[in-house]
Amino acid sequence: MNILRIIEQLSEVDADVLGRFDSRRAVFKTLGNTAKLGALAAAPAFVSSLFQKAYGQTTSTGVIDVLNYALTLELLEEDFYKKMVAAGKVPTGAPQGAINLILKHESAHVKLLTDTVTALKGTPKTNVKFKASAFPADYATQLAYAQALEDTGVRAYKGQAGNLIGAMAGTTSLLQVALQIHSVEARHAAHIRTMRMQAPWIPAADSNLPAPLGPVYTGATREDNVMQAGVDVTKLGSGYSASDAAAAFDEVLTMAEVTDASRAGGLIE
Repeated sequence: MNILRIIEQLSEVDADVLGRFDSRRAVFKTLGNTAKLGALAAAPAFVSSLFQKAYGQTTSTGVIDVLNYALTLELLEEDFYKKMVAAGKVPTGAPQGAINLILKHESAHVKLLTDTVTALKGTPKTNVKFKASAFPADYATQLAYAQALEDTGVRAYKGQAGNLIGAMAGTTSLLQVALQIHSVEARHAAHIRTMRMQAPWIPAADSNLPAPLGPVYTGATREDNVMQAGVDVTKLGSGYSASDAAAAFDEVLTMAEVTDASRAGGLIE
């Protein structure tokens, strides 16, 4: 087992993986020489502990429950984009191409998660629809809703990654699958933000989302948080403002927070 290769592979699907550890400096101090690397390769307990800290929200939530939770969000997003396309308000050209492509991605995620739950002898979620009465009529507000859904999806996957550590579907790590979807959702969120003429990352100040979307950013850990792994990022060196520190890290949303009626749960038919 090559721990550096594992970290490298994780960084390909989760760009802030090193930020999840105590700090980049601490990781490479721990993994700093060949002798230590050889010892660590033979120490699964150390590896497990390291990644438990990196993807910390480990609970008793079952794998099927986590996958169905992810599937619920993907079905919600898929139906939202179907409604968006059907409404005919998306401008032709690049905007229409982007929304159509995102819809294809969501459909692919739905199929993968559905097939995975079925393969694990579970019953996959079905018939999750975006509440018709909540669907906005104008294109600008549709984009705002898309931003809220994508940001929620990113934070939701991040919040459940710890529950998939070590879980396998056949020969495939379910954590790997989840992180591959998570990274695509993050790209969706960044692109939608760009389409709304915003920065692609979440600023310290919550974005200008109309009601009732604002609560998507009010989880137990707010997005203006500057503490990561017990370290105040603003004190790591000169030039790091509170806004810089907050924007450099996404915070998780728990399952209860996401499914609450004030967030994604309130948008399900």
